Amino acid sequence: GPFPTKEEVDPDLINAGKQTVTAIPGSSYFSSDESFAMIRGGHVDLTILGAMQVSQSGDLANWMIPGKMVKGMGGAMDLVAVADTKVVVTMEHTAKGGKHKILENCSLPLTGKKCVDMVITEMGVFELQERELVLTEIDPDTSLESVRAATGFRFKVADNLKKMSQL
Repeated sequence: GPFPTKEEVDPDLINAGKQTVTAIPGSSYFSSDESFAMIRGGHVDLTILGAMQVSQSGDLANWMIPGKMVKGMGGAMDLVAVADTKVVVTMEHTAKGGKHKILENCSLPLTGKKCVDMVITEMGVFELQERELVLTEIDPDTSLESVRAATGFRFKVADNLKKMSQL
């Protein structure tokens, strides 16, 4: 639900960003210990999360920028550590100022090594194939040259490159 008013604040009802939230009719939630039991027990088949950086081999950096205030590590390390969990990253293709977020190697501290299966941005979709990210879909209004310029490594393009579309 929406952020609470001062009167509605329940310090035990927080989102993944450690912000207090409210519950709306039909909501369901569970405690952190139940959440981690599901994750560590291998009961989560798919995780979708954001990232600050992803490397060409599927390394993930999404928990801190050195020197910046961090509210906590969160559960991303647990989410990406389970071998059979498919990890999908959704993010903007570049950072402020056009800096690359999809790179040959991450420069930020890693959340997980070789754990990302797919990256979805506004420019395209990359899938991990033979241990490296391959462009498999492209936004219909974006040129391949624009994707190459916005990406920090020389990537392969799938033979059957598709146009991104709504499901």
